[in-house]
Amino acid sequence: MDFFGGGAFGAAKFNQKIILLSGIFRSGRMKRIWWNKLIILFHRIFLSESWACMKKGKFITIDGVEGAGKSTQIAVICDYLHRKGIDVVKTREPGGTDLGEKIRSLLLGLDNEGMHSDTELLLMFSARNELIQNKIKPALAEGKWVVSDRFTDASFAYQGGGRLLNLDRISELESWVQGKFQADLTLLLDVGVDIGMTRIESRKSKDRIEKEEREFFERVRSVFIDRSKLYPERIKLIDASQSIEQVQQQIQLFIEAL
Repeated sequence: MDFFGGGAFGAAKFNQKIILLSGIFRSGRMKRIWWNKLIILFHRIFLSESWACMKKGKFITIDGVEGAGKSTQIAVICDYLHRKGIDVVKTREPGGTDLGEKIRSLLLGLDNEGMHSDTELLLMFSARNELIQNKIKPALAEGKWVVSDRFTDASFAYQGGGRLLNLDRISELESWVQGKFQADLTLLLDVGVDIGMTRIESRKSKDRIEKEEREFFERVRSVFIDRSKLYPERIKLIDASQSIEQVQQQIQLFIEAL
């Protein structure tokens, strides 16, 4: 337990306690030898935990339907964190690792249009497990922040909503692969499907999922919104139909609150 609240706030409380005790001990009420021993004890029990909290990285995910503007905002987020002196690791789903990128090519390739929906779901979680174990968790342990283009919410939305797979089955896979591991913050960029599809029309080529029909993406968006209501502390719904600058301002406020 972090008795002082953790992080910089906990460290500040610790310092206040030390100053108070210093006045007591130096006034002659206790011998200096006990003061030194107590300082060592406080450092071991409290300060070490506060520093650990300060060093621990943060995991931010960005999600939303096609054309919501994720790529634009991810670049802005990473630049903002870099300017704050934070070491950032940018990644994506599916992919992010050597094996994950190979799985990505299977999932999105147009030559795999007949892929079964269950196969798609299992491949998504296979790539996700590689990403978590080999990239995300190691980076967080080093105190780095990780920014990911999509994460597990996308499986609920695309495979659950879009492909109409049972959400409980997806939850079972989530528990198996992730345990209690979740993002510290999920930025859900929400935009109407018509607007999103208009935005991606300019892309030179569409992948297997981007080529789906409008009804598919309506179901995807609906599940995303439902999840933002289920997990409001983690998932922050942002109106991505606003200007890029307005979206950036909202995102910055959420990040600063971490």
